[in-house]
Amino acid sequence: MQQQAHTIAQRLLNLYRQAHVIDGGWAAVNKVFITESNDSSVIAELENLPTGKKLVAHINNLRSGKTPMDSIDKDLLPYGGLMTGVVANASLSEEDINLLKQALDNFQPSPEDLNKIKQLPFVQKFGNEWIQDVKSAIAFDHALLSKWNTVAQTDKAYRVWDSAKELLSETLTERNRAQIQADMPEFETYLPMFGDRGKEMLAKLRTFMSSLS
Repeated sequence: MQQQAHTIAQRLLNLYRQAHVIDGGWAAVNKVFITESNDSSVIAELENLPTGKKLVAHINNLRSGKTPMDSIDKDLLPYGGLMTGVVANASLSEEDINLLKQALDNFQPSPEDLNKIKQLPFVQKFGNEWIQDVKSAIAFDHALLSKWNTVAQTDKAYRVWDSAKELLSETLTERNRAQIQADMPEFETYLPMFGDRGKEMLAKLRTFMSSLS
């Protein structure tokens, strides 16, 4: 029972940390927090995990009604809000904006087009935070931002694919099963984007996870 509570707690913490890239955002993950944290042992496990106390406080706010189901108190944002807020020094020149518009007009959710975006000079300038920094820099243009969200979703989908592939290539262990269970919301969200191949991989992950249950 303790292992199950720990797995659920870790899954909730992963959702908390990744809410900024999950379809539906806080409105989606807050429902999961309320549903899956009913057992006191899950809350106890969260209390012992890094940043878990902030998530417990957020869950308590949701239950009391202090925080609406589609939001979170700014003081309880993961990473201090850095992943969802505007980065002050993230800016693009007019030339950069024009290059970005051209790239996004032709963008298709493929590794080739994703790599073309990553190779843009101003994207490389932002380093590992390129998704969020470009998003911050174009926050004023809703049409451009909508297209950029497709890029962000595509990048996330391929990273989830790589993670799933790596897990399935490893030896069956209880640790791997727990990791799959914790990451299952992301697998269920992104793998179906790859059509039949993604659905097949998702089925393998579910079989992998249940084989050690």
